[in-house]
Amino acid sequence: MQPTPLLRTLRDLVRNNARQYGMVIALAVIVLLFQILTGGLLLRPLNITNVIMQNSYVLILAVGMMLVIITGHIDLSVGSVVAFTGAVSTVLMTSWGLPPLVVVPLALATGGLIGAWQGFWIAYVRIPAFIVTLAGMLIFRGATLIVLGGRSIGPLPQSVRMWASGFIPGFTEGPHLLTLALGAAGSVALVWIQWRVRARNLEYGLPAPSAALTTAKAAATVLVVMLFSYALADYNGIPIVGLLLLVLIVGYSFLMKSTTAGRRIYAVGGSEKAARLSGVKTKRTTFWVFVNMGVLSALAGLVFTARLNAATPGAGEMFELDAIAAAFIGGASASGGVGTVIGAVVGALVMGVMNNGMSIIGLGVDWQQAIKGLVLLAAVAFDIYNKQRVGYGRAGGTAGRKGSGSGPLPPEQAEDSAAWKQQEGSAEATAPAPPR
Repeated sequence: MQPTPLLRTLRDLVRNNARQYGMVIALAVIVLLFQILTGGLLLRPLNITNVIMQNSYVLILAVGMMLVIITGHIDLSVGSVVAFTGAVSTVLMTSWGLPPLVVVPLALATGGLIGAWQGFWIAYVRIPAFIVTLAGMLIFRGATLIVLGGRSIGPLPQSVRMWASGFIPGFTEGPHLLTLALGAAGSVALVWIQWRVRARNLEYGLPAPSAALTTAKAAATVLVVMLFSYALADYNGIPIVGLLLLVLIVGYSFLMKSTTAGRRIYAVGGSEKAARLSGVKTKRTTFWVFVNMGVLSALAGLVFTARLNAATPGAGEMFELDAIAAAFIGGASASGGVGTVIGAVVGALVMGVMNNGMSIIGLGVDWQQAIKGLVLLAAVAFDIYNKQRVGYGRAGGTAGRKGSGSGPLPPEQAEDSAAWKQQEGSAEATAPAPPR
């Protein structure tokens, strides 16, 4: 029996978007599973707030790591940078007596300088990112021990602790109306980005999702965000760090989907040669991606130190692996050129919900580590399977301009793909023949 046109459309929709929406479906399944296993504790407002606070630093790092991986690189130093910037900030506030309004910009600038240092060796000297950031991991872990003298330093001022544990004040009884308003504003922003991407692709005659599919995505986005906001509003409202995360997610989503800088990052990861021939300053793009990663690492260091209320020599250990795992689980390709900020957030939430759910049901740390490893392996295997199934994989391991092999390119990359292909072809066609 032949499938009807509607069934064929749905089948093709699932196949072509499996990689883009697969982990969203997986997150929903994981949430439902642990909601049942924990007897309804997982989705209680108090526990949802705890999940945000406990995983805030991973979410911040995952956003930056996604950009690094899209360019085809990796950063193993973020955990050590988190520890170092947290240690420096704590010493400045506790021993030197500097106010937080002075320390915070200094900490972010320190992270940016660290990112610039590593980005210089990677982008301009062409040393592999794995080696540079591995060296950075050792350097800044040692620097942390030097700054702290091998001991923990604290406590921090109350105003600093509020960053990681405080809530936005409410002004009325009942549900936190300001949290609901912020959720509505975030929903509008995300929906606007989706429709803007579709309109731009249609304007340039590039592949774009149908109006029905875009409407369905927008409705799902609004539903999820507003349910999430209501759960927070039913407790103490949105945490201060939650507001910070909302700004980062919306801001970086706009950057990657609707700006020239975002398209250049995708272009460098998709094909650095084609991007360079098209006039993109590939070295500068890579350099600034690592500067951005350094700043976000410093921000995560401030948040983690504030939550811990102390700077410790062991802070930040394994944070780089959590961020890398979140990016890959969220849909990043190991060969670069593919990934979204929302995907990184979904990947971090998958890890966070699994950690929280397994802890509630009393699963040991040994089993938790093993299960998270299997999830990461399955996510990367899913990426490779999609490439082989569609047949877009290329020898050499780099992501071609045809995308990740999971069907049509995501809307935010389609415009660049056509441009890079056309310009690379014209550049190669006019290049002089090699000498005989």
